[in-house]
Amino acid sequence: MNRFHNTRSTHEGQAATAASRDARRLLRSLDGLLPEPMLQTVLVVVSGLPGTGKSYFSQRLAQQAPLTVLESDAMRKVLTPSPIHTAKESARLFQAIHEVIDLLLGQRLSVLLDATSLAEAHREPLYRLAERHNAKMMLVLVEAPPQVVRQRLDVRGKTPLRQDHSDADWGVYQRMRPLQEPIKRDHISVDTSGDIEPVVAKVAREIQRWTRQGR
Repeated sequence: MNRFHNTRSTHEGQAATAASRDARRLLRSLDGLLPEPMLQTVLVVVSGLPGTGKSYFSQRLAQQAPLTVLESDAMRKVLTPSPIHTAKESARLFQAIHEVIDLLLGQRLSVLLDATSLAEAHREPLYRLAERHNAKMMLVLVEAPPQVVRQRLDVRGKTPLRQDHSDADWGVYQRMRPLQEPIKRDHISVDTSGDIEPVVAKVAREIQRWTRQGR
């Protein structure tokens, strides 16, 4: 029994060490991109299927609000330059991302996570992180009609942009679509096939109000 306990403790310690090392690598990739600490913090989770415009929405919002943007596709390639998107690879990635969020919120830095976050089980750890740091939780569901998504993904496949870190294509979208679960908490929905600026401005105002004044 003691031998089993010691072996288990060793493995858990090694896993924790690996996660911390991964988190440090992700933090180094953010060098020079951190805003000033604020009185109150916000954790913004921008979720949605591939091709719906999560990263574009996140970029526009970060231009108007003091946020550290964590783009999961870019961070995956920091840890795994040639990702294969296995469950093990994703578990490693999000363990490190959650640790980075924990560290940033602890330093009074607001965070935006740009990730699919399709299942409630994927969002639960983020809820707990916000609660732990008394951060305002803001959930944004990014959507677009399937025909618009397909057109975007087709263009992406033919002329990939340097700043586009996603490898998802129409086939990935179709496989992931049935996995999407409703967000159970209050959230904002935005259809990126139309004008997103009113929603961007609304979310930015709320972030500015919270981070500068609190309640």
